[in-house]
Amino acid sequence: MHTGIARHLPSDTPRVMIVDGSRVVRRMIEQLLLKELPGVSVVSCGSGSEALQALLTAPVDFVTTALRLPDMDGMELARTLRQQMQQAYMPIVVVSGDVTERLEARALGEDVTDYFDKALGFPALAAFIRGYVRPEQQASGAVLYVEDSRVVALATRRMMEKCGLTVLHSISAEDALALLESARAQGRVGADVVLTDVNLKGTLSGADLIARVRGEFGYGRGRLPILVMTGDDNPRNQAALLKSGANDLVQKPIEERLLITKLLFQLRVSQHLRQRDGIA
Repeated sequence: MHTGIARHLPSDTPRVMIVDGSRVVRRMIEQLLLKELPGVSVVSCGSGSEALQALLTAPVDFVTTALRLPDMDGMELARTLRQQMQQAYMPIVVVSGDVTERLEARALGEDVTDYFDKALGFPALAAFIRGYVRPEQQASGAVLYVEDSRVVALATRRMMEKCGLTVLHSISAEDALALLESARAQGRVGADVVLTDVNLKGTLSGADLIARVRGEFGYGRGRLPILVMTGDDNPRNQAALLKSGANDLVQKPIEERLLITKLLFQLRVSQHLRQRDGIA
């Protein structure tokens, strides 16, 4: 199984997977993506099992799937992808002309990033995908930044504020959890994304922070993304962080372009999900 960490960087060759039982539909979406995103690499799959097999070879940046597939439901495919793929969080969008009932029932789930109504047209879908795989380098949003080194925090904070992000700095996991608890008491999440170091002063580590956010607070990867900074290049340890609930990792020493791109990618996913679900 491919266990590499997907790097959501602006690329001349983003990889987009299209899963649909109709060859005609797959071809239509592929043609539009090639027009909207010159250089895009399209992975076309006619079934859920074919998609899972393709992802054993290499990660992708975005997945679209029909609600009904020849061998499984699109929701089942999304759930399986989240469970089996040892890679960073990627948007999974269900494309269907029959989503109204599920939308009204809020039956979206943590595994599916969004539904896209075919009635909006495939050109709109192509534009939607473009926003994810080639994100802008400016954004507005709040980052809960957990770092106990004043020198590192100052430099990294400047990187984030330079592109328009609001930084809420905590020096420990305990302080970060207190901020989230205060926000929850007011009916808010408290941040759009969490950026934390693994090693922190105090009783709790970055890994403990992830466990509390995912467990006690019940915030899934989509609702509150967590980006982890680590100097550990051991693939097994990196995979453990992702499995425990981290959306993605940033290797130390921090490279500014990589950090900002990953942050903006996660920020877009988080804000889109909250807007969709009416969450503060």
